[in-house]
Amino acid sequence: MSNLYNPITAVWEITMGCNLRCKHCGSSCENALEGELITQEALKLCDEMKLLGLKWITLSGGEPTTREDWNIIASRLSENGIIPNMITNGWLMDDEIIKKAKSAGINTIAISLDGLQKTHDHIRKKGSFDKIMKSFDIITGAGINCSVITTINSFNINELEEMHGILSKKNLFGWQIQLGLPMGNMAHNNELVSSPEHIDRVIEFAYNSCKKGGIEIQLADCIGYFNNKEIEVRKAQSGNDGEYGWVGCGAGKHNFGILHNGDVVGCTSIRSKEFIEGNVKETSIIDIWNNDKLFAWNRELTKDKLKGLCSKCINGSRCLGGCANTRLTMDGSVYGENRYCSYNNAVKRAEEHLNRVSDSRLLLDKSRTFIKNNSFQLAGIVLEKVIEADNNNCEALALYGFASFMLGNYIDAKNSNEKLLSISPTDPYALKGYGLSIAKLGDVEEGISYLKKSIEFGAESFLDPYHDLAVLLYENGRIDDAISILDKGRSISQSFRDETDDFYKMLLA
Repeated sequence: MSNLYNPITAVWEITMGCNLRCKHCGSSCENALEGELITQEALKLCDEMKLLGLKWITLSGGEPTTREDWNIIASRLSENGIIPNMITNGWLMDDEIIKKAKSAGINTIAISLDGLQKTHDHIRKKGSFDKIMKSFDIITGAGINCSVITTINSFNINELEEMHGILSKKNLFGWQIQLGLPMGNMAHNNELVSSPEHIDRVIEFAYNSCKKGGIEIQLADCIGYFNNKEIEVRKAQSGNDGEYGWVGCGAGKHNFGILHNGDVVGCTSIRSKEFIEGNVKETSIIDIWNNDKLFAWNRELTKDKLKGLCSKCINGSRCLGGCANTRLTMDGSVYGENRYCSYNNAVKRAEEHLNRVSDSRLLLDKSRTFIKNNSFQLAGIVLEKVIEADNNNCEALALYGFASFMLGNYIDAKNSNEKLLSISPTDPYALKGYGLSIAKLGDVEEGISYLKKSIEFGAESFLDPYHDLAVLLYENGRIDDAISILDKGRSISQSFRDETDDFYKMLLA
Protein backbone atom coordinates (compact mmCIF):
# COMPACT_ATOMS: atom_id res chain seq x y z
CA MET A 1 0.00 0.00 0.00
CA SER A 2 1.26 3.45 -0.92
CA ASN A 3 2.31 5.77 1.90
CA LEU A 4 -0.26 8.10 0.38
CA TYR A 5 -2.87 6.22 2.40
CA ASN A 6 -1.59 6.11 5.96
CA PRO A 7 -4.44 5.44 8.43
CA ILE A 8 -4.53 8.10 11.13
CA THR A 9 -7.95 8.00 12.72
CA ALA A 10 -11.17 5.98 12.70
CA VAL A 11 -14.73 5.98 14.01
CA TRP A 12 -16.04 2.76 15.52
CA GLU A 13 -19.76 2.34 16.12
CA ILE A 14 -19.42 -0.26 18.85
CA THR A 15 -23.20 -0.63 19.19
CA MET A 16 -26.41 0.53 17.57
CA GLY A 17 -28.15 0.33 20.94
CA CYS A 18 -29.29 3.72 22.23
CA ASN A 19 -31.37 5.02 25.11
CA LEU A 20 -32.69 8.00 23.10
CA ARG A 21 -34.70 8.28 19.87
CA CYS A 22 -33.30 11.46 18.36
CA LYS A 23 -35.21 13.03 15.48
CA HIS A 24 -32.04 13.68 13.48
CA CYS A 25 -30.14 10.41 14.10
CA GLY A 26 -28.41 9.54 10.85
CA SER A 27 -28.20 5.85 11.81
CA SER A 28 -31.78 5.56 13.18
CA CYS A 29 -30.40 3.91 16.32
CA GLU A 30 -32.73 2.07 18.69
CA ASN A 31 -31.76 -1.36 20.02
CA ALA A 32 -28.50 -3.27 19.72
CA LEU A 33 -28.53 -5.12 16.40
CA GLU A 34 -27.76 -8.73 15.65
CA GLY A 35 -24.17 -9.48 14.71
CA GLU A 36 -22.52 -6.97 17.04
CA LEU A 37 -18.86 -7.83 17.62
CA ILE A 38 -18.48 -9.81 20.82
CA THR A 39 -15.81 -8.77 23.30
CA GLN A 40 -13.10 -11.10 22.03
CA GLU A 41 -13.71 -10.04 18.42
CA ALA A 42 -13.55 -6.41 19.45
CA LEU A 43 -10.29 -6.90 21.37
CA LYS A 44 -8.74 -8.74 18.43
CA LEU A 45 -9.66 -5.76 16.24
CA CYS A 46 -7.97 -3.43 18.76
CA ASP A 47 -4.76 -5.47 18.40
CA GLU A 48 -4.93 -5.43 14.61
CA MET A 49 -5.38 -1.65 14.57
CA LYS A 50 -2.19 -1.35 16.61
CA LEU A 51 -0.33 -3.21 13.87
CA LEU A 52 -2.00 -0.98 11.30
CA GLY A 53 -0.46 2.04 13.03
CA LEU A 54 -3.69 3.86 13.87
CA LYS A 55 -3.22 6.99 16.02
CA TRP A 56 -6.71 7.92 17.26
CA ILE A 57 -10.14 6.34 17.31
CA THR A 58 -13.57 7.59 18.33
CA LEU A 59 -15.99 5.15 19.96
CA SER A 60 -19.56 5.99 19.08
CA GLY A 61 -22.91 4.34 18.49
CA GLY A 62 -25.76 4.36 19.16
CA GLU A 63 -24.86 5.27 22.67
CA PRO A 64 -21.52 3.57 23.40
CA THR A 65 -22.03 3.47 27.16
CA THR A 66 -25.04 1.15 26.71
CA ARG A 67 -22.55 -1.56 25.74
CA GLU A 68 -21.28 -3.22 28.92
CA ASP A 69 -17.70 -3.74 27.73
CA TRP A 70 -17.13 -0.27 26.23
CA ASN A 71 -14.45 0.53 28.79
CA ILE A 72 -12.70 -2.82 28.23
CA ILE A 73 -12.46 -1.99 24.52
CA ALA A 74 -11.18 1.51 25.31
CA SER A 75 -8.59 0.11 27.71
CA ARG A 76 -7.26 -2.30 25.08
CA LEU A 77 -6.94 0.55 22.60
CA SER A 78 -5.01 2.62 25.14
CA GLU A 79 -2.72 -0.30 25.93
CA ASN A 80 -2.00 -0.57 22.20
CA GLY A 81 -0.99 3.09 21.96
CA ILE A 82 -4.17 4.17 20.18
CA ILE A 83 -5.79 7.22 21.74
CA PRO A 84 -9.51 6.53 22.35
CA ASN A 85 -12.14 9.26 22.30
CA MET A 86 -15.87 8.84 22.81
CA ILE A 87 -19.10 10.47 21.62
CA THR A 88 -22.05 10.21 24.00
CA ASN A 89 -25.49 11.75 24.44
CA GLY A 90 -24.64 12.37 28.10
CA TRP A 91 -27.88 10.90 29.46
CA LEU A 92 -26.18 8.12 31.46
CA MET A 93 -23.12 10.12 32.51
CA ASP A 94 -22.34 9.71 36.21
CA ASP A 95 -19.38 9.22 38.54
CA GLU A 96 -19.15 5.50 37.77
CA ILE A 97 -18.96 6.00 34.00
CA ILE A 98 -16.42 8.79 34.30
CA LYS A 99 -14.29 6.64 36.60
CA LYS A 100 -14.32 3.87 33.98
CA ALA A 101 -13.49 6.36 31.24
CA LYS A 102 -10.51 7.74 33.12
CA SER A 103 -9.22 4.28 33.98
CA ALA A 104 -9.60 3.24 30.32
CA GLY A 105 -7.53 6.18 29.10
CA ILE A 106 -10.32 8.01 27.26
CA ASN A 107 -8.74 11.24 26.04
CA THR A 108 -11.80 13.29 25.06
CA ILE A 109 -15.50 12.79 25.63
CA ALA A 110 -17.71 14.66 23.16
CA ILE A 111 -21.35 15.30 24.00
CA SER A 112 -24.00 16.05 21.38
CA LEU A 113 -25.86 19.31 22.03
CA ASP A 114 -28.40 20.36 19.43
CA GLY A 115 -29.66 23.74 20.54
CA LEU A 116 -30.96 25.62 23.54
CA GLN A 117 -33.04 23.70 26.06
CA LYS A 118 -36.39 23.73 24.20
CA THR A 119 -34.87 22.84 20.83
CA HIS A 120 -32.46 20.23 22.16
CA ASP A 121 -35.07 18.45 24.27
CA HIS A 122 -37.52 18.50 21.35
CA ILE A 123 -34.95 16.74 19.16
CA ARG A 124 -33.70 14.28 21.78
CA LYS A 125 -35.67 13.90 25.01
CA LYS A 126 -37.13 16.10 27.73
CA GLY A 127 -34.55 16.64 30.43
CA SER A 128 -31.61 15.90 28.15
CA PHE A 129 -30.33 19.49 28.10
CA ASP A 130 -30.08 19.67 31.90
CA LYS A 131 -28.35 16.29 32.05
CA ILE A 132 -25.75 17.51 29.54
CA MET A 133 -25.02 20.62 31.59
CA LYS A 134 -24.34 18.37 34.59
CA SER A 135 -22.30 15.98 32.44
CA PHE A 136 -19.97 18.79 31.43
CA ASP A 137 -19.09 19.35 35.07
CA ILE A 138 -18.69 15.64 35.81
CA ILE A 139 -16.30 15.14 32.89
CA THR A 140 -14.18 18.26 33.31
CA GLY A 141 -14.15 17.77 37.08
CA ALA A 142 -12.48 14.41 36.50
CA GLY A 143 -9.77 16.03 34.41
CA ILE A 144 -10.91 14.56 31.08
CA ASN A 145 -11.19 16.74 28.00
CA CYS A 146 -14.81 17.48 27.16
CA SER A 147 -16.03 18.83 23.84
CA VAL A 148 -19.40 19.51 22.21
CA ILE A 149 -20.84 18.46 18.86
CA THR A 150 -23.75 20.34 17.33
CA THR A 151 -25.58 19.18 14.23
CA ILE A 152 -26.92 22.26 12.47
CA ASN A 153 -30.61 22.24 11.63
CA SER A 154 -33.22 24.81 10.65
CA PHE A 155 -34.10 25.40 14.33
CA ASN A 156 -30.74 25.76 16.08
CA ILE A 157 -29.17 27.87 13.30
CA ASN A 158 -30.77 30.83 15.10
CA GLU A 159 -29.49 29.80 18.54
CA LEU A 160 -25.73 29.61 17.97
CA GLU A 161 -24.88 32.94 19.57
CA GLU A 162 -26.73 32.14 22.79
CA MET A 163 -25.28 28.62 22.83
CA HIS A 164 -21.81 30.14 22.48
CA GLY A 165 -22.39 32.22 25.60
CA ILE A 166 -23.50 29.17 27.61
CA LEU A 167 -20.72 26.89 26.40
CA SER A 168 -18.00 29.50 26.88
CA LYS A 169 -18.74 29.46 30.62
CA LYS A 170 -17.90 25.78 30.79
CA ASN A 171 -14.33 24.48 30.78
CA LEU A 172 -14.73 22.78 27.41
CA PHE A 173 -12.10 21.59 24.95
CA GLY A 174 -13.90 22.71 21.80
CA TRP A 175 -17.16 22.93 19.90
CA GLN A 176 -17.53 21.02 16.64
CA ILE A 177 -20.25 22.23 14.30
CA GLN A 178 -21.45 19.90 11.56
CA LEU A 179 -24.16 19.84 8.92
CA GLY A 180 -27.49 18.08 9.41
CA LEU A 181 -28.44 16.04 6.33
CA PRO A 182 -31.70 14.18 5.53
CA MET A 183 -30.48 10.69 6.30
CA GLY A 184 -31.73 8.20 8.88
CA ASN A 185 -34.37 9.71 11.18
CA MET A 186 -33.77 13.19 9.81
CA ALA A 187 -35.07 12.06 6.41
CA HIS A 188 -38.47 11.79 8.12
CA ASN A 189 -38.15 15.18 9.82
CA ASN A 190 -37.70 17.49 6.85
CA GLU A 191 -38.48 20.57 8.89
CA LEU A 192 -35.07 20.14 10.55
CA VAL A 193 -32.98 19.81 7.39
CA SER A 194 -30.35 22.47 6.80
CA SER A 195 -30.31 24.52 3.61
CA PRO A 196 -27.23 25.49 1.57
CA GLU A 197 -27.57 29.08 2.76
CA HIS A 198 -26.90 27.92 6.33
CA ILE A 199 -23.27 27.18 5.45
CA ASP A 200 -22.31 30.84 5.13
CA ARG A 201 -24.21 31.69 8.31
CA VAL A 202 -22.28 29.03 10.22
CA ILE A 203 -18.98 30.24 8.80
CA GLU A 204 -19.81 33.85 9.66
CA PHE A 205 -20.72 32.80 13.21
CA ALA A 206 -17.53 30.77 13.59
CA TYR A 207 -15.39 33.61 12.26
CA ASN A 208 -16.92 36.19 14.59
CA SER A 209 -16.64 33.79 17.53
CA CYS A 210 -12.92 33.30 16.85
CA LYS A 211 -12.46 37.04 16.92
CA LYS A 212 -14.27 37.60 20.21
CA GLY A 213 -12.89 34.52 21.99
CA GLY A 214 -14.59 31.96 24.18
CA ILE A 215 -14.98 28.28 23.35
CA GLU A 216 -12.94 27.19 20.33
CA ILE A 217 -15.04 26.56 17.22
CA GLN A 218 -14.14 23.47 15.20
CA LEU A 219 -15.76 23.27 11.77
CA ALA A 220 -16.43 19.69 10.66
CA ASP A 221 -15.30 18.50 7.24
CA CYS A 222 -18.78 19.08 5.80
CA ILE A 223 -18.58 22.85 6.42
CA GLY A 224 -16.71 24.85 3.74
CA TYR A 225 -15.06 25.42 1.29
CA PHE A 226 -12.58 28.06 0.15
CA ASN A 227 -14.47 30.82 1.91
CA ASN A 228 -11.91 33.33 3.22
CA LYS A 229 -13.49 33.43 6.67
CA GLU A 230 -13.70 29.63 6.82
CA ILE A 231 -10.00 29.49 5.96
CA GLU A 232 -9.22 31.78 8.90
CA VAL A 233 -11.33 29.67 11.27
CA ARG A 234 -9.54 26.48 10.21
CA LYS A 235 -6.15 28.13 10.64
CA ALA A 236 -7.15 29.20 14.16
CA GLN A 237 -8.47 25.69 14.83
CA SER A 238 -5.23 24.02 13.74
CA GLY A 239 -2.91 26.69 15.11
CA ASN A 240 -1.40 26.87 11.64
CA ASP A 241 -1.00 30.28 10.03
CA GLY A 242 0.23 28.70 6.81
CA GLU A 243 -1.60 27.01 3.97
CA TYR A 244 -5.28 26.09 4.03
CA GLY A 245 -5.39 22.45 5.04
CA TRP A 246 -8.46 21.12 3.22
CA VAL A 247 -7.44 18.56 0.57
CA GLY A 248 -10.63 16.55 0.16
CA CYS A 249 -12.49 13.82 2.03
CA GLY A 250 -10.14 11.52 3.94
CA ALA A 251 -12.39 8.44 3.81
CA GLY A 252 -10.32 5.42 2.86
CA LYS A 253 -7.23 7.61 2.60
CA HIS A 254 -6.44 8.62 6.18
CA ASN A 255 -9.51 7.46 8.09
CA PHE A 256 -12.10 4.70 8.06
CA GLY A 257 -15.20 3.56 9.87
CA ILE A 258 -16.17 0.31 11.58
CA LEU A 259 -19.84 -0.57 11.94
CA HIS A 260 -21.33 -2.52 14.86
CA ASN A 261 -21.04 -5.86 13.05
CA GLY A 262 -17.45 -5.38 11.88
CA ASP A 263 -18.22 -4.03 8.42
CA VAL A 264 -15.53 -1.58 7.29
CA VAL A 265 -16.40 1.59 5.39
CA GLY A 266 -14.49 4.70 4.42
CA CYS A 267 -16.89 6.83 6.46
CA THR A 268 -19.58 5.72 8.92
CA SER A 269 -22.02 8.13 7.29
CA ILE A 270 -21.59 6.32 3.95
CA ARG A 271 -22.69 2.85 4.94
CA SER A 272 -24.87 1.31 2.22
CA LYS A 273 -23.90 -2.09 0.83
CA GLU A 274 -21.87 -0.84 -2.13
CA PHE A 275 -19.53 1.09 0.17
CA ILE A 276 -18.71 -1.80 2.53
CA GLU A 277 -15.09 -2.78 1.87
CA GLY A 278 -15.01 -5.94 3.99
CA ASN A 279 -15.71 -7.31 7.44
CA VAL A 280 -13.15 -7.74 10.22
CA LYS A 281 -14.68 -11.09 11.23
CA GLU A 282 -13.57 -12.47 7.87
CA THR A 283 -10.56 -10.31 6.90
CA SER A 284 -8.13 -8.40 9.11
CA ILE A 285 -8.44 -4.62 9.10
CA ILE A 286 -4.80 -4.58 7.93
CA ASP A 287 -5.58 -6.56 4.78
CA ILE A 288 -8.72 -4.54 4.12
CA TRP A 289 -6.87 -1.23 4.41
CA ASN A 290 -3.89 -2.37 2.35
CA ASN A 291 -5.99 -3.77 -0.51
CA ASP A 292 -5.36 -1.45 -3.47
CA LYS A 293 -8.72 -2.37 -4.99
CA LEU A 294 -10.77 -1.16 -2.02
CA PHE A 295 -12.00 2.35 -1.14
CA ALA A 296 -11.67 3.05 -4.89
CA TRP A 297 -14.67 5.42 -4.88
CA ASN A 298 -12.53 7.94 -2.98
CA ARG A 299 -8.94 6.85 -3.50
CA GLU A 300 -9.37 7.05 -7.27
CA LEU A 301 -11.58 10.14 -7.27
CA THR A 302 -10.48 12.90 -9.63
CA LYS A 303 -12.06 16.23 -10.45
CA ASP A 304 -13.26 15.13 -13.88
CA LYS A 305 -15.42 12.38 -12.29
CA LEU A 306 -17.45 14.96 -10.35
CA LYS A 307 -20.64 16.57 -11.61
CA GLY A 308 -21.89 20.12 -12.02
CA LEU A 309 -19.77 23.04 -10.86
CA CYS A 310 -17.50 20.71 -8.88
CA SER A 311 -16.21 19.27 -12.18
CA LYS A 312 -15.25 22.74 -13.41
CA CYS A 313 -14.32 24.42 -10.11
CA ILE A 314 -10.91 26.05 -9.84
CA ASN A 315 -10.54 24.32 -6.45
CA GLY A 316 -11.85 20.98 -7.70
CA SER A 317 -8.57 19.11 -8.06
CA ARG A 318 -7.70 19.88 -4.45
CA CYS A 319 -11.13 19.94 -2.82
CA LEU A 320 -12.56 16.97 -4.78
CA GLY A 321 -16.09 18.08 -4.04
CA GLY A 322 -15.75 18.43 -0.29
CA CYS A 323 -17.74 16.08 1.94
CA ALA A 324 -18.61 12.89 0.04
CA ASN A 325 -21.62 12.18 2.26
CA THR A 326 -23.09 15.59 1.47
CA ARG A 327 -22.82 14.84 -2.24
CA LEU A 328 -24.28 11.37 -1.81
CA THR A 329 -27.19 12.47 0.38
CA MET A 330 -28.14 15.64 -1.46
CA ASP A 331 -27.22 14.75 -5.05
CA GLY A 332 -27.65 10.97 -5.04
CA SER A 333 -24.04 10.10 -5.82
CA VAL A 334 -20.59 10.39 -4.25
CA TYR A 335 -19.65 11.95 -7.59
CA GLY A 336 -22.43 14.53 -7.41
CA GLU A 337 -22.22 18.28 -7.09
CA ASN A 338 -21.80 19.69 -3.58
CA ARG A 339 -24.46 22.38 -3.36
CA TYR A 340 -23.69 22.80 0.34
CA CYS A 341 -20.36 24.44 -0.50
CA SER A 342 -19.81 28.12 0.26
CA TYR A 343 -17.81 28.65 -2.93
CA ASN A 344 -20.48 26.84 -4.96
CA ASN A 345 -23.14 29.10 -3.47
CA ALA A 346 -21.17 32.24 -4.24
CA VAL A 347 -20.65 31.21 -7.86
CA LYS A 348 -24.31 30.21 -8.25
CA ARG A 349 -25.43 33.60 -6.94
CA ALA A 350 -23.15 35.35 -9.42
CA GLU A 351 -24.41 33.08 -12.19
CA GLU A 352 -28.01 34.03 -11.42
CA HIS A 353 -27.06 37.68 -11.84
CA LEU A 354 -25.16 37.03 -15.08
CA ASN A 355 -28.06 35.04 -16.49
CA ARG A 356 -30.03 38.28 -16.64
CA VAL A 357 -27.61 39.54 -19.27
CA SER A 358 -28.33 38.35 -22.82
CA ASP A 359 -26.24 40.71 -24.95
CA SER A 360 -23.26 38.66 -26.21
CA ARG A 361 -21.11 41.75 -26.69
CA LEU A 362 -21.69 42.81 -23.12
CA LEU A 363 -21.01 39.28 -21.88
CA LEU A 364 -17.79 39.13 -23.87
CA ASP A 365 -16.72 42.43 -22.37
CA LYS A 366 -17.49 41.11 -18.87
CA SER A 367 -15.42 37.99 -19.59
CA ARG A 368 -12.38 40.12 -20.47
CA THR A 369 -12.75 41.96 -17.16
CA PHE A 370 -13.11 38.71 -15.23
CA ILE A 371 -9.99 37.27 -16.84
CA LYS A 372 -8.06 40.48 -16.18
CA ASN A 373 -9.01 40.11 -12.49
CA ASN A 374 -8.18 36.36 -12.47
CA SER A 375 -11.85 35.53 -11.93
CA PHE A 376 -11.64 32.56 -14.27
CA GLN A 377 -14.67 30.76 -12.81
CA LEU A 378 -17.00 33.61 -13.69
CA ALA A 379 -15.28 34.16 -17.02
CA GLY A 380 -15.94 30.53 -17.92
CA ILE A 381 -19.63 30.83 -17.03
CA VAL A 382 -20.04 33.98 -19.14
CA LEU A 383 -18.13 32.58 -22.10
CA GLU A 384 -20.20 29.40 -22.12
CA LYS A 385 -23.25 31.60 -22.68
CA VAL A 386 -21.54 33.46 -25.53
CA ILE A 387 -20.40 30.25 -27.22
CA GLU A 388 -23.85 28.71 -26.79
CA ALA A 389 -25.24 31.64 -28.78
CA ASP A 390 -22.43 31.60 -31.36
CA ASN A 391 -20.11 28.58 -31.38
CA ASN A 392 -17.93 30.16 -34.06
CA ASN A 393 -17.05 33.23 -32.01
CA CYS A 394 -13.27 33.03 -32.20
CA GLU A 395 -12.54 35.48 -29.39
CA ALA A 396 -14.95 33.68 -27.06
CA LEU A 397 -13.40 30.32 -27.96
CA ALA A 398 -9.89 31.65 -27.33
CA LEU A 399 -10.83 33.22 -24.00
CA TYR A 400 -12.77 30.14 -22.93
CA GLY A 401 -9.81 27.93 -23.76
CA PHE A 402 -7.57 30.12 -21.61
CA ALA A 403 -10.04 30.36 -18.70
CA SER A 404 -10.63 26.60 -18.78
CA PHE A 405 -6.90 25.92 -18.72
CA MET A 406 -6.43 28.22 -15.74
CA LEU A 407 -9.27 26.39 -13.97
CA GLY A 408 -7.55 23.08 -14.60
CA ASN A 409 -10.35 22.00 -16.94
CA TYR A 410 -7.98 20.69 -19.60
CA ILE A 411 -10.55 18.76 -21.63
CA ASP A 412 -12.65 21.92 -22.02
CA ALA A 413 -9.51 23.88 -22.91
CA LYS A 414 -8.54 21.26 -25.48
CA ASN A 415 -12.00 21.20 -27.07
CA SER A 416 -12.23 24.97 -27.25
CA ASN A 417 -8.83 25.33 -28.91
CA GLU A 418 -9.60 22.40 -31.21
CA LYS A 419 -12.77 24.18 -32.38
CA LEU A 420 -10.77 27.37 -32.90
CA LEU A 421 -8.19 25.48 -35.00
CA SER A 422 -10.96 24.05 -37.19
CA ILE A 423 -11.83 27.65 -38.03
CA SER A 424 -8.26 28.99 -38.20
CA PRO A 425 -5.70 26.12 -38.46
CA THR A 426 -2.62 28.33 -38.13
CA ASP A 427 -3.79 30.49 -35.23
CA PRO A 428 -0.67 30.58 -32.99
CA TYR A 429 -2.70 31.26 -29.85
CA ALA A 430 -4.95 28.24 -30.47
CA LEU A 431 -1.96 26.07 -31.37
CA LYS A 432 -0.30 27.02 -28.08
CA GLY A 433 -3.48 26.45 -26.05
CA TYR A 434 -4.15 23.11 -27.70
CA GLY A 435 -0.58 21.96 -27.19
CA LEU A 436 -0.54 22.86 -23.51
CA SER A 437 -3.93 21.22 -22.95
CA ILE A 438 -3.09 17.87 -24.54
CA ALA A 439 0.25 17.85 -22.72
CA LYS A 440 -1.63 18.23 -19.42
CA LEU A 441 -3.89 15.38 -20.52
CA GLY A 442 -0.85 13.14 -20.98
CA ASP A 443 0.17 13.51 -24.64
CA VAL A 444 3.39 15.42 -23.98
CA GLU A 445 5.16 14.81 -27.30
CA GLU A 446 2.14 15.87 -29.34
CA GLY A 447 1.80 18.91 -27.09
CA ILE A 448 5.42 19.86 -27.78
CA SER A 449 4.82 19.59 -31.52
CA TYR A 450 1.86 21.98 -31.33
CA LEU A 451 3.85 24.50 -29.29
CA LYS A 452 6.54 24.36 -31.97
CA LYS A 453 3.85 25.06 -34.59
CA SER A 454 2.69 28.01 -32.48
CA ILE A 455 6.22 29.42 -32.64
CA GLU A 456 6.38 28.74 -36.39
CA PHE A 457 3.15 30.58 -37.20
CA GLY A 458 3.43 33.29 -34.55
CA ALA A 459 4.74 36.79 -34.99
CA GLU A 460 7.89 37.96 -33.24
CA SER A 461 5.70 39.91 -30.85
CA PHE A 462 4.06 36.68 -29.64
CA LEU A 463 6.75 35.04 -27.53
CA ASP A 464 4.57 33.19 -25.01
CA PRO A 465 5.02 29.79 -26.71
CA TYR A 466 8.81 30.03 -26.30
CA HIS A 467 8.39 30.27 -22.54
CA ASP A 468 5.58 27.71 -22.34
CA LEU A 469 7.51 25.21 -24.45
CA ALA A 470 10.63 25.72 -22.34
CA VAL A 471 8.62 25.06 -19.17
CA LEU A 472 7.07 21.92 -20.66
CA LEU A 473 10.47 20.62 -21.73
CA TYR A 474 11.92 21.39 -18.30
CA GLU A 475 9.03 19.59 -16.55
CA ASN A 476 9.81 16.51 -18.64
CA GLY A 477 13.54 16.50 -17.89
CA ARG A 478 14.73 17.94 -21.20
CA ILE A 479 16.84 20.76 -19.75
CA ASP A 480 19.13 21.32 -22.75
CA ASP A 481 16.15 21.56 -25.11
CA ALA A 482 14.47 24.00 -22.72
CA ILE A 483 17.56 26.22 -22.66
CA SER A 484 17.82 26.08 -26.45
CA ILE A 485 14.24 27.17 -27.10
CA LEU A 486 14.43 29.88 -24.45
CA ASP A 487 17.64 31.19 -26.03
CA LYS A 488 15.78 31.66 -29.32
CA GLY A 489 13.03 33.68 -27.67
CA ARG A 490 15.47 35.74 -25.60
CA SER A 491 17.40 36.65 -28.76
CA ILE A 492 14.28 38.30 -30.19
CA SER A 493 13.24 40.63 -27.38
CA GLN A 494 14.96 42.37 -24.49
CA SER A 495 11.72 42.55 -22.52
CA PHE A 496 11.25 38.78 -22.94
CA ARG A 497 14.85 38.34 -21.83
CA ASP A 498 14.13 40.34 -18.68
CA GLU A 499 10.87 38.49 -17.99
CA THR A 500 12.50 35.05 -18.26
CA ASP A 501 15.77 35.86 -16.52
CA ASP A 502 15.07 33.99 -13.27
CA PHE A 503 13.79 30.90 -15.08
CA TYR A 504 16.78 30.96 -17.42
CA LYS A 505 19.26 31.17 -14.55
CA MET A 506 17.50 28.24 -12.87
CA LEU A 507 17.87 26.16 -16.03
CA LEU A 508 21.59 26.95 -16.20
CA ALA A 509 22.23 26.20 -12.52
